[in-house]
Amino acid sequence: MRKWIALILIIAAVAAACAPEPARRQNGARLPVVTTIGMIADIAARIGGDRVAVEALMGPGVDPHLYKASAGDVRRLAYADLVLYNGLHLEAAMGEVLEEMDRWKPTVAVTEWIPESELTAPPAFRGNFDPHVWFDVRMWMRAADRIEAALIEADSANAAEYAARAAVVRSDLEALDAWVRERVSSLPPERRVLVTAHDAFGYFGRAYGFEVMGLQGISTASEAGTADVQQLADEIVRRRIPAIFVETSIAPRTIEAVQAAVRARGFDVAIGGTLYSDALGSPGTPAGTYIGMVRSNVETIVTALSGGPFTVLERR
Repeated sequence: MRKWIALILIIAAVAAACAPEPARRQNGARLPVVTTIGMIADIAARIGGDRVAVEALMGPGVDPHLYKASAGDVRRLAYADLVLYNGLHLEAAMGEVLEEMDRWKPTVAVTEWIPESELTAPPAFRGNFDPHVWFDVRMWMRAADRIEAALIEADSANAAEYAARAAVVRSDLEALDAWVRERVSSLPPERRVLVTAHDAFGYFGRAYGFEVMGLQGISTASEAGTADVQQLADEIVRRRIPAIFVETSIAPRTIEAVQAAVRARGFDVAIGGTLYSDALGSPGTPAGTYIGMVRSNVETIVTALSGGPFTVLERR
């Protein structure tokens, strides 16, 4: 596999070098940047402004844990002047591509400035750190700092512009963090129990005072079994948890199985709504940006757990 990836990279690099019109010139003199997930792309686009052309490989509803790079993806990566990815094994199936890419061009893990002391390493994740750091807004501010630095390293002539826009982004993220804390404060502590399809919300729970239960582990590569469903159903009934949540990047059948198991025990738990975990919403929608995604999730969680109206999930 590694040999084929290296060969594709060599071919793409040669094609880029021989092209009569480099990618940057085709994009209006903008710095071509490729990211893996949308959360990175959104921050990079905001800091870069009209100096960058940002493309995310993984769109709405895509699971980065299982995503494998296509030949077209590798070509996009080869033509980029800067590659930004999350790291911490989030893009597990793309690991070899990113490893090889780092030998050819700046390939930056945006989480590399987050101290290990701030990361968690759940036992089920085989000694690796939880990669879902964007759910703690303050931790994601460190990622924004790394994105700013990467853009300046790649295009130092426009460093002042990047720094100015990054300052605005930091201010907006500070305000977002304050809003999240204020919004969740309306929930009594005993209602702050978040049950989701996979264990992606650990940093959210730690930062904002929620107990988090994920049916699957940190990585969606591990599947939940019947025993996991039954055990979680028992806990929901015992604690009378009013709502559980599906995620846009994971099929809803496992959470629906939990709901059915709970009903079989004589208790009715609602599907409280759909959360954005490993991907943003569609472009042009409120959840199509990082800030909009966080706000959408928090509103969905608080509304459902406070006993308000529920969003009914259509069965597939």
